Amino acid sequence: MRDRSTQEGFTLIEVVVALAIAAMGLSLLMAAASTGLGNAHLADQTIEATRRAQSRLAEIGASASLDPGLRSGDDGGGFSWRSRISSPVLQGSLPAGGSKAIGLYTVEVTISWRTGNSIKSVSLQSKRAASQ
Repeated sequence: MRDRSTQEGFTLIEVVVALAIAAMGLSLLMAAASTGLGNAHLADQTIEATRRAQSRLAEIGASASLDPGLRSGDDGGGFSWRSRISSPVLQGSLPAGGSKAIGLYTVEVTISWRTGNSIKSVSLQSKRAASQ
């Protein structure tokens, strides 16, 4: 026969150990979720910066002049921009008959923003041809 004086169940130490293991698991899960959210936010900012850099790059040579040098400014929303246009490299010899030579410019646009304690940036580079 079974002794009915002992009760079946968990001891206090077993319950405390189980709660400690559960707490550690939940804290690791929360840390992973927080890291994932931070990375998703950084990805959104990088995509936005890339769009802004593409827009600035398309503007150069279309509506903005191809004057060599550095330019910079505030792009709004916590983003800033910087463009660098190199001096043109002449392609071939000067054409005969007084027509203008074609120069090849290197154009670089950088979009920067602050995230946390660091500054992130996206740079795009392209070549533009224009008559001299």
